Amino acid sequence: QVQLVESGGGLVQAGGSLRLSCAASISISSFNAMGWYRQAPGKQRELVAAVTSGGSTNYAGSVKGRFTISRDSAKSTVYLQMNSLKPEDTAVYYCNAKLRLLDYWGQGTQVTVSS
Repeated sequence: QVQLVESGGGLVQAGGSLRLSCAASISISSFNAMGWYRQAPGKQRELVAAVTSGGSTNYAGSVKGRFTISRDSAKSTVYLQMNSLKPEDTAVYYCNAKLRLLDYWGQGTQVTVSS
């Protein structure tokens, strides 16, 4: 059973930084890709950033240049470094892992950016 556990969310002022972590119960090398999604109240869940098993990364236009996704295979953990946070970044952030045709999700972690 694959489990993903997020941590690192919280309340931060605009312009501040947070680092989210997603610890997997199996080696992250097993996954085809991992990523971070977010969902704000009343909005659809959207992709924030993703990294493939080959190391290619992809970012939403709204976070490009501010957020960085990285992974530590030894710790089976994927990170999302978020800098220059804006109030519109407020959302629940979810970790996602893709293994062949299956999608796995974490429980989510709240990020709130105050103006």
